Amino acid sequence: MRSLSPELVLAAVVVVGWAPPLPAQQAREIGVQALATASDPGLVVGALYAALRPSTRTRLSVSPGAGISSGEPAVRGELLGHFLLSPNKLVGTGLYFAGGVAVVAGPVERGYLVLTFGIEDRPGAASGWMAELGVGGGARVTLGYRWRGRRQTALP
Repeated sequence: MRSLSPELVLAAVVVVGWAPPLPAQQAREIGVQALATASDPGLVVGALYAALRPSTRTRLSVSPGAGISSGEPAVRGELLGHFLLSPNKLVGTGLYFAGGVAVVAGPVERGYLVLTFGIEDRPGAASGWMAELGVGGGARVTLGYRWRGRRQTALP
């Protein structure tokens, strides 16, 4: 029996993960969140959150925020790609993984790679809370709330 090549497996994952959804499946999200990193110096920010789900299991998010680091004003922005394990759950919690980049300006000016594990309430419903643990400028903790809206299209 012939085994599948790694290239073929990778191509299949990309096609399935990034396949365009039907228009009624696309969701947009907005939210608010508080983020803290344990590094030197530590950082605490309040942030806005916006995301688009280009396919059922994927989400692209941007999160600009402002706060305090080492007693001075600081800003942090993140751009993350998410992989949702239970995207359509209307009851209970769903898990996801995310990775991307962050930039920080304030007492220190740096860029970071971000890797995080998240849990969210009712990922297929209209709104819910979320919590993340990960790394990206030190240990990273995020708590927030998201509102979701599905793009409605008229049927022909």
